[in-house]
Amino acid sequence: MHDLFNLCININQQSTEMRTTLDLPEDLLQKAMRLSNQKTKTSTIILALEELVRKSTLSDIKDFKGKVDLDIDIDKLRDRQK
Repeated sequence: MHDLFNLCININQQSTEMRTTLDLPEDLLQKAMRLSNQKTKTSTIILALEELVRKSTLSDIKDFKGKVDLDIDIDKLRDRQK
């Protein structure tokens, strides 16, 4: 079983701070810090949360593929002559 420890972090988002106590596997957090080249536990967790939100947003956008007809002439938008 992972060694767990209590970690107090500040999560900064849009000038709002929230202090949270988390029980995290220490080895997983250390590995994430190494892989992401982050120097602090807080920055590692913030980066991971931002990446999760980014991937989820991209996934949601992909659901619209082929469902939206924009009727756009790319050449006209790019000022190309036909």
